[in-house]
Amino acid sequence: MDNNIKWVEEQKIKRTMENLEKNNIEAYFVEDNSELIEKISELVKEGDTVSVGGSMTLFETGVIEFLRKGDFNYLDRYAEGLKGDDLKDIYRKTFSADAYFVSSNAVTEKGELYNVDGNGNRVAAMIYGPDNVIVIVGVNKIVRDVQEAIARNREYAAPANAKRLNRETPCAKIGYCMDCNSKERICNDYVLIRRQGQKGRIKVIIVGKELGY
Repeated sequence: MDNNIKWVEEQKIKRTMENLEKNNIEAYFVEDNSELIEKISELVKEGDTVSVGGSMTLFETGVIEFLRKGDFNYLDRYAEGLKGDDLKDIYRKTFSADAYFVSSNAVTEKGELYNVDGNGNRVAAMIYGPDNVIVIVGVNKIVRDVQEAIARNREYAAPANAKRLNRETPCAKIGYCMDCNSKERICNDYVLIRRQGQKGRIKVIIVGKELGY
């Protein structure tokens, strides 16, 4: 990467982290997956009850594997053989978790977290319940403001996720949001976290590469 472009990117990350901190959200930057796992190891301890929200980022960074192999009480929503009631039980137990790992559809430079959910379990746990919410995002998730966050979800994240999940929605066919009324629509709950009331409960770790949708 050109040094001048790298400098611009570094300034954007710096602004975002400073504003997250102003909003009572702890902010960290790591270069790669290895540094990310090291940072996570500092934030959780053996024996903790941990859970995750639906996220490609957590798979790409090795977080899911780390939690599965670690000495944690891991509420594994991706375990084989789970049925509807099993998942519902995990979602509800998540509210009592010591740590909840998740990504975000977008993080604004003003220090806000923007997310859109299908059934709301992810955003609900981000808002209330787990003692610690650890949000892991690639640099590609940083946007200027809420308007850019909305556009990012409509034009990129939502269509990509609908395609990944094999949903019968217009966006999975044409590649952008049609604000549909499909029964398989994945965009139902829209949540903007502008600030965290409990200082440090939410922690955002920015990884120095593109991750997830």
